[in-house]
Amino acid sequence: MNTHVEALHQLFHDDWEARLRFDPLFATSTGDGRYNHCLPRVREEDYAAYQAELSGFRARLEGIPRGALPAEEQLNYDIWQRLVDNELRELALGGYRLPLSKVWGFHLAFAECYLNMPFDTVEDYEKYIARLNAFPQYVQDQIELMREALRQGFVPPRAILEGVDAAMRAQIVTKPAESMLYSPFQSFPATLGEAERARLGAAGQAAIQGSVVPGYQAGLAFLLAEYLPSARESIAAAELPQGLEFYTHRIRYFTSLALTPQEVHQTGVEEVQRIRAEMEAVKQKAGFSGTFRQFIEFLRSDARFYAQTAEQLLEKTALVLKRMDGELPRLFKTLPRLPYGIRAIPDYSAPGNTAAYYFPGPGDGSRAGWYYVNTYDLPSRPLYEIEALSLHEAVPGHHLQIALQQELANLPLFRRFSGFTSFVEGWALYAERLGLECGFYQDAYSDFGRLSYEMWRACRLVVDTGMHALGWSRAQAIEFMLDNTSSTLLNITNEVDRYIAWPGQALAYKIGELKIRQLRSRAEAALGARFDLRQFHDVVILQGAVPLDVLENMVEAYIQGGKGRQGEA
Repeated sequence: MNTHVEALHQLFHDDWEARLRFDPLFATSTGDGRYNHCLPRVREEDYAAYQAELSGFRARLEGIPRGALPAEEQLNYDIWQRLVDNELRELALGGYRLPLSKVWGFHLAFAECYLNMPFDTVEDYEKYIARLNAFPQYVQDQIELMREALRQGFVPPRAILEGVDAAMRAQIVTKPAESMLYSPFQSFPATLGEAERARLGAAGQAAIQGSVVPGYQAGLAFLLAEYLPSARESIAAAELPQGLEFYTHRIRYFTSLALTPQEVHQTGVEEVQRIRAEMEAVKQKAGFSGTFRQFIEFLRSDARFYAQTAEQLLEKTALVLKRMDGELPRLFKTLPRLPYGIRAIPDYSAPGNTAAYYFPGPGDGSRAGWYYVNTYDLPSRPLYEIEALSLHEAVPGHHLQIALQQELANLPLFRRFSGFTSFVEGWALYAERLGLECGFYQDAYSDFGRLSYEMWRACRLVVDTGMHALGWSRAQAIEFMLDNTSSTLLNITNEVDRYIAWPGQALAYKIGELKIRQLRSRAEAALGARFDLRQFHDVVILQGAVPLDVLENMVEAYIQGGKGRQGEA
């Protein structure tokens, strides 16, 4: 290894260590347990110190001549630079100053912190107990951060805070054993003796009663007395300090492309029109003679399209995915070793949560990835959307891509455990479409559900930019999605509030999917009969979640290599 490569990898190592120290919860998610006794420090001075440390790392990169590096290290150089530049810009614009909403936030992340932690030894339990006892200080740090943020003009929209109180109250239990955070103490490994089990269980109860519950009580009191009363009725990110600059940064942050709000909005309008025409055709195929709106209302109201019990919904989901498991070798040469499971979204967060989400396993392979399905309000969970939703969140979507990325031992750690949202979500939306190639969506209603999900992502381009940069109201966004998707009012309302809470993130799905589909079409046209779908998928996913322009270069190299082989034949 030459000295420049050594310097580059030392930089990657130092930066990685700093990231793990700064965010112990992230460290846990990677399978690194050194900080499992800690929680992040999130005061203004903590973020300032971290920003200064990242700036120092960035300056070190300038001292490494990119041109003296091998091609694979140049790629590492470029991706690290993009990630750090994005993060430094995010820190400079203060995105961290809005840490609380009904769809995500420290109150939810902490409640699930045990899911990626090991519980095999006494030390594992003692670290967990220490983390529980660190919660009151963590909450106090968050409160001080939010107070300072309010003083600086980072005022959250009221819409994204409605329901946070219920999620916090769910953690304020009268008996420690009622807390989900007590779960590790209800099933000890056989290697622990009775005396240790009793001691650790008592310590866990004391931590929940003496630290966790008071922490949530303090957070709830602040929410009700200070944060909610200060919230604004408006919703636009453009109204934050440096608002339009912040939102434009978010577009690049999440799409990895230099796009304006107007460009994204127009792409969304065009996609909505295209998909609407396809939905009309499927409506005709289903034999429905009424209007599009009438068809939507029929789908929302007919009992045959909805599960009667949560178990029925989960069973339908499991059947879909087991069928897809059997099709994966047709589509992929390389598959992850890590399995996945299916769980219901916890009751405390289900009312304000999305239809489903994926929770990755830790990087050490010790626990599965989990596909969480929302079983709250079953009349809002149509069965005809299960195929598209499941292919997106599990396989060949998030689980396949993320688990495989974590297993790519040839990549530096920062590339195995981070990446670009437009790739991750673009891949998952592309994965929904792969179902067409292996026997899914045979029923007209299920195919309409697929299109409705694609329409949903197209609508995001319209309503996210509309609300945050172009003056749209929350009601206008909800009405637009009601008019163009078959999703229910509850789902749409929760989704719109998610876009308000997370400016720009929802743009990544359609932008990424369009790019992947475009690149596949280009490869198919260029290579003709020599195009190999399984090989193409290896090209796309075996470098992890890269920026879309980098992906384009990778696919172009694949095409040129394929043409070379054709010329040699």
